[in-house]
Amino acid sequence: MENQLTPAQSLDVINQMVAQAKRSFQRSNFFFLLWGILLALAGIADHYLRSNGIQTKGAAWGIAGVIGGVVSAVYGYREGKQRGVSTLMDRVQSVLWGSFVITLILIIIGTVSHQMNPNPYILLLTGLPTFATGALIRFRPLMFGGVVFWAFGILSFFFLHEYSSLVFAAAIIFGYLIPGLLLRRHENGV
Repeated sequence: MENQLTPAQSLDVINQMVAQAKRSFQRSNFFFLLWGILLALAGIADHYLRSNGIQTKGAAWGIAGVIGGVVSAVYGYREGKQRGVSTLMDRVQSVLWGSFVITLILIIIGTVSHQMNPNPYILLLTGLPTFATGALIRFRPLMFGGVVFWAFGILSFFFLHEYSSLVFAAAIIFGYLIPGLLLRRHENGV
């Protein structure tokens, strides 16, 4: 005899998985806040340096990337050891964001090697995992953050070229920082 779930039981299982994913990813607000702060500061610094005639060849971005990468790796390793078991949603999120990072690095290498501004491409790409994460954990501010990245990415293709780094910083603030703060607040039950 087969164990069949009733529709109500199936819905309950799905809701439990979503709740588990939310708890898991709410703990990850650290990454949104870390990268939000680092990249917003890098965008502002890059704009300031360029507008004062200082060519740094993306040093602000590189510094932010290295610091963020090291801190993320250490934090993620410690968090994974502490958590122990990973759920299906943990693995989905890990694969999604890992694929994003690989594609991001390839886009940066390709655009910079062709002396193109990577910002519009990065913003468009960043919309995907941000929106998908928001949808998977049913957290609308992250979904909105993904839409913000797409909108700013399209705008930066056609307008505001001289303010590209500031547009990027604004997208990061609205796409990562604010949703990250709201996620932290939600996690703390405030």
